[in-house]
Amino acid sequence: MEREQERKYAQKMRETYAPKSAQESKFEQLRQLDRAARRPANVFTWTFGIIGTLVLGVGMCLAMEVIGDLMPVGVAVGVVGIAMVVANYFIYRAILKSRRKKYADKVLSVSDELLHEE
Repeated sequence: MEREQERKYAQKMRETYAPKSAQESKFEQLRQLDRAARRPANVFTWTFGIIGTLVLGVGMCLAMEVIGDLMPVGVAVGVVGIAMVVANYFIYRAILKSRRKKYADKVLSVSDELLHEE
């Protein structure tokens, strides 16, 4: 039993330290390009969505007179928060589309290399 565990550990270490093949490195390059294209859109979406949700929450607190006696202001702030949350998806799609356009040539060339290697 112990000998089998040693063999598995040795195999794992061998895979970790062995040089990567050309196909694996191209696949990893393709994954990194995809991540680079998506990351700015995701970061913006999460940040803008959280801010929009907080604005909506403040508007609800004002409208229900939890924070103060400012119901009309609370309704207005809540509507702004709702607009931010709704617009978030459309902004995300626009950013993602422009980023995909920017990285399209690189992604297509690497994927063509991967597909035609076999």
